[in-house]
Amino acid sequence: MSQVYKVVVVGLGKRGMHHAAAFKKSARFELAGISTRDPGRLEKAAAELGSPRASTDPLALVRQVRPDIFCFCTPPTVRLDLIKLGIESKARLIAYEKPIALSMNEAIEMRKAVQAAGVRTVVSHQHRYGQHYQEVARIIESGAIGRVHTVYGHSVGWMLHLFTHLVDYVRWYNGGAEAAWVMGQAAGRGKLADNHPSPDHVAGIVHFANGVRGYVESGAGAPDVPEVDYWWRKNRIGAQGTEGFAEVLTGGGWRAVTKDGPQSGEGCMNYELDMPPYVEDMARWLDDERQVHPCNGESAYKGFEITMAVLRSAVERGQIRLPLGPGEPELEALKKALPDRPVLLSTEASRKEYPTASS
Repeated sequence: MSQVYKVVVVGLGKRGMHHAAAFKKSARFELAGISTRDPGRLEKAAAELGSPRASTDPLALVRQVRPDIFCFCTPPTVRLDLIKLGIESKARLIAYEKPIALSMNEAIEMRKAVQAAGVRTVVSHQHRYGQHYQEVARIIESGAIGRVHTVYGHSVGWMLHLFTHLVDYVRWYNGGAEAAWVMGQAAGRGKLADNHPSPDHVAGIVHFANGVRGYVESGAGAPDVPEVDYWWRKNRIGAQGTEGFAEVLTGGGWRAVTKDGPQSGEGCMNYELDMPPYVEDMARWLDDERQVHPCNGESAYKGFEITMAVLRSAVERGQIRLPLGPGEPELEALKKALPDRPVLLSTEASRKEYPTASS
């Protein structure tokens, strides 16, 4: 009989509730505790989730429950302290939201802490579980587009919401190859005041060790995806090869041209479909250390490293070699470096969906 793993979820906004509901519905988990600072939200969530143990004090909660999985879904300003709490709880796996940190310094400290404690981590790049994303991966891996030479991703959403998603899937479509160097540029100060602080527009070139070139872009000046109706789903990620291409639209299916001709299919980001296998793979990894979660924290760390390298390049105006070491916090350095100029938006749709202080 399969082991049932106890889970505590901290943070009960939209994403926290997605996680809690997915754990609750699975036979592999016991939703043993939930926590948030808002007593009213906590009471409402407990009623919806079958009345698990609930507390506004996550430290007291984990000491009572001693979870196998510590999951937190909070704004990015709260990362390192909750990683330390997850380690203190003696959880075997910590699952949390992207971005993994707000600076490379913080990411390095978090990585050292979980490695020293022997704790596994999983980060919410759960779009990997979309069937349309997986079909594109299958086509690329089959060799149907020939030798891959370029991978790309762009979104009108701002950086700390979506850039690490784009980088994660670009790395996936390039077989997980290591990045050798990065060059980047950024513009616009409006979203630096957001709870996911970001330049209004950011673009990066990534040179991978296997020779493949990556292009990643997000924000107000990024290309529109007119086939898709809502900014969060306006993402295009794909690969070009010597004999064709294959790409996914987060909210609009997939399409490809291969040696066999043009192909396409449906698909859309759907938490009800994507979250169950995402959490099930946590149980599988705890069952067997060889079944590493596709959204494992080490992969997320490498994607975040690329993201911060793009910002360092924008500040330093040159190539940035990887791996990155500690340095001046990237967003703080960017605030000093960016001129106060409006960003030229790519479309009128972007103007409506991406309000910025500078626009």
